[in-house]
Amino acid sequence: MHWFSERPGGLDRMYQSLIDTLPAQGVGVRGIVAGSAAVLHASGGRVQAFAHADAQLHRRLRGARQLSLALRAARLPDLVASHFALYAAPTSGVFRRVPKVVHFHGPWGAESHPEGGGGWSRAARIALERFVYRGATRHIVLSRAFGRLLHETYRVPDDSIRIVPGCVDVDHFDIAADRRAARARLGLPQDRPLLFCIRRLVSRMGLEDLIDALALVKLRVPDVLLTIAGKGPLETQLHARIRARGLDAHVRLAGFVPVDDVPLWYRAADLSVVPTVSLEGFGLTTIESLAAGTPVLVTPVGGLPEAVAPLSNALVLPSGGYKAIGEGLIDALLGHSVLPDSDACRAYARRHFDRAVVAAQVADVYREAIRAF
Repeated sequence: MHWFSERPGGLDRMYQSLIDTLPAQGVGVRGIVAGSAAVLHASGGRVQAFAHADAQLHRRLRGARQLSLALRAARLPDLVASHFALYAAPTSGVFRRVPKVVHFHGPWGAESHPEGGGGWSRAARIALERFVYRGATRHIVLSRAFGRLLHETYRVPDDSIRIVPGCVDVDHFDIAADRRAARARLGLPQDRPLLFCIRRLVSRMGLEDLIDALALVKLRVPDVLLTIAGKGPLETQLHARIRARGLDAHVRLAGFVPVDDVPLWYRAADLSVVPTVSLEGFGLTTIESLAAGTPVLVTPVGGLPEAVAPLSNALVLPSGGYKAIGEGLIDALLGHSVLPDSDACRAYARRHFDRAVVAAQVADVYREAIRAF
């Protein structure tokens, strides 16, 4: 959708990671996004913006088609990979005799806050997605959970779906600072158990449940402190919820955290939390936390268990809801549940989810799509 440094998001981080790492797998890349003219320089000349992200929708759609035509005229690609149905749709017919791979990052039609969707109805968004997805030779999903969703909701054949997990730049999160040094740099207390959650502030992220859970946690761990990082439409409501629960000394909303500071926040925490209630295909924040050496508790939603259970089943809560989250946090903070240590977390993230590891899997699917076309 966008260039990550201009508009950070999980999809955009994955896209930029592949732009950076696929060349080492023998895959030359050219890309297009909604963004500024600066994207061309920031991407080393590999990615161009077809329109500004804030441009009117018709300008973005027209720009996506025009730039696709220009790329085809310059050189017909061996394969076209798309990451967002809205911007892939206007390229229909441009690459008629070229195999296509869809990266399915989530159900745009079902999400309550569609990026770039304007006033489109849910049915219209799903119809557009089906139109884009049916033309692909292969479909890459982040988890088995999203594979089922892609098949059931969008009627994509099972035999075209391949599971490739999300990726992170492990070196970016595996920083030298220890927990004490990270807290000092962020101005955080050294003598309190710290929890960290970084999410967009929207309902499906489960932040209401997490705040309610802290009301339980503080009864057993009176000095606990939770920091929630991120921006979104629920910010005012979450502030009010914190006050209503009497948690002003226990829960802080940090707002937007700069990308370079995120590893420090993970490293400073005793534990991170992903309390999602719906539509979670993978959860890159889980792997970011593990790459920083910090264990992460997740709700059993979508692809979250798939991401962390191979490391330890103790990282997966038995259910969602504030009570299960609260009890899980209490057990973790009091040592009643045994969680993997920092070295195990980092090694697991590097072995399974580092950018080069995942890029190699993506390249294999691309070559398979070309052979099957």
